[in-house]
Amino acid sequence: MSTQKDIRLPPLSSFERLSSECQHNAEKRTGREVAIGCPGSCRASTRVGCTSGYLSTWPAHVTSQVIQQGRRHTSGGEIRNHGCGDEFGGPVGKPRFLEQLESYLKKELQALDPQRPKVQERKLQAYREVFGCFIEDFKTYKPLLCAIKNEYEITLAYLRDQIRELEPLSARLVVVSEQCEKRILGLREEERAEIRALKQERQHLLKVIENMKETQSALQTQVCCLQADLAAQYLMYREECDARKLLIANISSMSYGPDEEPEEEQEVEMEDPVKEKLALKVCREDLTKAQVELNRLHAEYGDVVPRRDWETLDYTHKENLLKLETLQKDFDQMKAEYDTLLEVHKQVTTQRDSLQGELEGFKEASTPRPEWEQCADVLGGSESWAELSQGQSSQRRLEILLAELGGKTSEFFTGLGTSEDVPIYLRYEGQLKKHRLKKADVVRILKEVWKEKVIEDERRDESSNLPEFLRQHLESQYGEKAGEWAYSLVEGIRQHQKDDPVSLFNDILTGKVDESVYHGQTHLLSNLLKVLIHSDSTESGMLSVQDFRDYLKMAFPLKREQDIDELVTTAQAELDNNGESLPYQRLYTEDADGKHKDFLNLVKKQASTERHMYIAQLRTQLGGKGEVTVADLSAAFKNIDPSQDATTLDWVLTMAFQIPQEELEQHTTQMDTELALQRLLAVDVTRAGPAPQQD
Repeated sequence: MSTQKDIRLPPLSSFERLSSECQHNAEKRTGREVAIGCPGSCRASTRVGCTSGYLSTWPAHVTSQVIQQGRRHTSGGEIRNHGCGDEFGGPVGKPRFLEQLESYLKKELQALDPQRPKVQERKLQAYREVFGCFIEDFKTYKPLLCAIKNEYEITLAYLRDQIRELEPLSARLVVVSEQCEKRILGLREEERAEIRALKQERQHLLKVIENMKETQSALQTQVCCLQADLAAQYLMYREECDARKLLIANISSMSYGPDEEPEEEQEVEMEDPVKEKLALKVCREDLTKAQVELNRLHAEYGDVVPRRDWETLDYTHKENLLKLETLQKDFDQMKAEYDTLLEVHKQVTTQRDSLQGELEGFKEASTPRPEWEQCADVLGGSESWAELSQGQSSQRRLEILLAELGGKTSEFFTGLGTSEDVPIYLRYEGQLKKHRLKKADVVRILKEVWKEKVIEDERRDESSNLPEFLRQHLESQYGEKAGEWAYSLVEGIRQHQKDDPVSLFNDILTGKVDESVYHGQTHLLSNLLKVLIHSDSTESGMLSVQDFRDYLKMAFPLKREQDIDELVTTAQAELDNNGESLPYQRLYTEDADGKHKDFLNLVKKQASTERHMYIAQLRTQLGGKGEVTVADLSAAFKNIDPSQDATTLDWVLTMAFQIPQEELEQHTTQMDTELALQRLLAVDVTRAGPAPQQD
């Protein structure tokens, strides 16, 4: 128990006298009541008698005015207080000791500063001191009150210890909760990576299955060809057998040679003519019987296979079955080996990446042999470079290269700075090393950028800016060397502007074309492939020319017949097909530089032409207006393409007027018609339905 402050209180003689009077008046009564409190009006609450052990029932709510009313003046001018019984029958006032305690407590509580720490403990200390003074002045109840106070103090100390022990556990709980959240996030990232790897493996296995199906289809075609060849060989052998029998018959009929004719003539001359006639008649009868028998045999056994041929074919069939079983076993073994090699390939790929990093380090530290093939991209192609460098030494090749370039080119780029007018992906300073990128390297980097950007946009559920994303991608891939690769990539793009993918990327990067054009081409080609695969019920990867034509119409319902015919003709020419089944999946193969072949290029070219025709129809519908509003352009679109949905139409209008979609209805400002149409040519605007028929 903490030490108490000294509280100066007046002597309690008046309270003692009051208590004595109460006791005296109580003794005058019948003695049947025990004076715990004064009976009468004071029954609700207790008031402490100071020395004699009696409890007063003074009500706490009585004000000090009641005390003045409760006093009576005697004839001698003395004031007499009410005692117990009739003395306490009227209202009583608050004891002075209680008033002093309340006043002291109020003063202590007002002196406390709520802003200071541990204000609750200081407040409790004030109450503790008042309660201690209360205990000291009541001797009779002091042991009980002290015991109560001690028990409260022990309980408070115990609770403080419990709180002190639980505070570290609370901090530990927060730390453990944060660690668990981090582990959960890590596990989720691992699961995402594993799911991504499983999806890639699934795609790879699907490609393997498709290749195996193609192989199976090719083997089935070979089996059909072999069966046709076998039937032709059987027919040829049967004809040779019949010819051999006829030859034997002719030889037997011509068995008599020319030397024997004179003897026969002599015998004929010597024999009787009647006998000759009879013999001739008999021979004719025998000939007729032989002819009938020959016809019967020919009719009965004309289609019968000779046993020798049948045995040969049966032997060949068994050999083919054995070969097929052997090939099936070899295929199963090769598949198992392929799976093993796939795992080994993954390990080797990991080792290759690490060794590639070491090799790059060695290349930077050493002097490598020059890769002269890189000069082909700079000097007009591989054929031109081969003619210039064929059979030349390294020194001579260097002289030729310098002569073609007009002098030694710099090995470094000079950064354009970090000002606002410089594109964000080129905001670097100083000398930046030049990397000689081949066309294949440029195409590979562009494909990686598109792939990562599509994934990032799907994750964020919004389209990011291509220049900003290109800078982020190069910094994440190459770190401090991002500036070197950015300038080298731009230089490679500039050198290979003739390639459609590179040119389209450059137009989008520089803002000439909207990114929706690239996504529109990608969706167009992928949708065509999905339709062809879904329509291939046999899953053989082959479609007849007529089916291929029908599925093209299904994928492109708005194309004209001449466009469909042109696509079919181009596909046949690309696959070197003359009316047979088309292996349509080969149309989606790319060359070494990542370029599409004639068929897909024609699909993209027709889509671009259709987009320009669509905008030309829109220009005609506007009727030569110099300026248009949102309502005018919207009405023109609805007239030439009534099937266009409202969401796509709003997006097209926002791209034409360069305003947010929420401001379309309130936007009444006119815009130059040609400017709006040029903006629409830079985005992927396509027709949604057939054009309305004109009167």
